[in-house]
Amino acid sequence: MELLTNFPLWASLAAIFFAQFVKVPIQYIATRKIDWSLLTSTGGMPSSHSAAVTALATGVALETGLDSAVFAVAAVFAIITMFDASGVRRQAGEQAIVLNQLVADFGRFAQEAKGWQDKPEKEKQKELKELLGHKPIEVFFGGLTGILLTLLLHYFL
Repeated sequence: MELLTNFPLWASLAAIFFAQFVKVPIQYIATRKIDWSLLTSTGGMPSSHSAAVTALATGVALETGLDSAVFAVAAVFAIITMFDASGVRRQAGEQAIVLNQLVADFGRFAQEAKGWQDKPEKEKQKELKELLGHKPIEVFFGGLTGILLTLLLHYFL
């Protein structure tokens, strides 16, 4: 299959871009603040990882059938990726929250004990990324996004 006509690949890429883009209006509805950094960040609603792997598996299923070995590989890959997004990566994000709080608490203590408060803020604190993983609902809607977007692309292209 040539690269330019590889439907599962293009469906997966479209799902990633769509899921990343839709995070901005969803966040705006929730907070009334526009955050363009969501276009390139991990975490959030919907999961672009889940959208990508379900789009890939759906595209492969449409191209090769549900009984193909390639679909089995894509489906297992999707399951592992979504499990990781809602499990291990989410726990790492939870730990980052606790570590950032410890750093902030230590920072306040050190500020009171010494005169380091005159340093630039970026030197004082380098926060760990807290939004690494996804809540199960984010994974679910990411997966649903990938499947629905791929089916729409398949039937309208």
